[in-house]
Amino acid sequence: MATLTLKSLCFKAYHGFYEEERRQGNRFEVDLTFTADLRQAGDSDRLEDTIDYQKAADIVQKVMEGPSQKLIETLTKRIGDQLFESFPEAERLQVAVRKLMPPLDVETAYSETRMSWQRSL
Repeated sequence: MATLTLKSLCFKAYHGFYEEERRQGNRFEVDLTFTADLRQAGDSDRLEDTIDYQKAADIVQKVMEGPSQKLIETLTKRIGDQLFESFPEAERLQVAVRKLMPPLDVETAYSETRMSWQRSL
């Protein structure tokens, strides 16, 4: 098994619990970590034998730029469900969604949710 990671896919999107967040938008980052057998791709040097990152990024973008959601947990789950369905070669998947500078009474860099998917044996 091997991992393929896409780190800090960046989006301005209109999600958040508060109406102001959904109106003004915020910056978000998304990390994806796929676990799959990538040895064939290492031998063949063919995109068809690996996880196509552009396809994965397009799925994430569609969710992030789609209908406004109140919770980053909802975004994380929707992204992961769609990716796991789209990439059956992935044995495991981890998705993290970060909201940069969330509206808190104290300064903080980000809030983050992280979820994992795994194929049944």
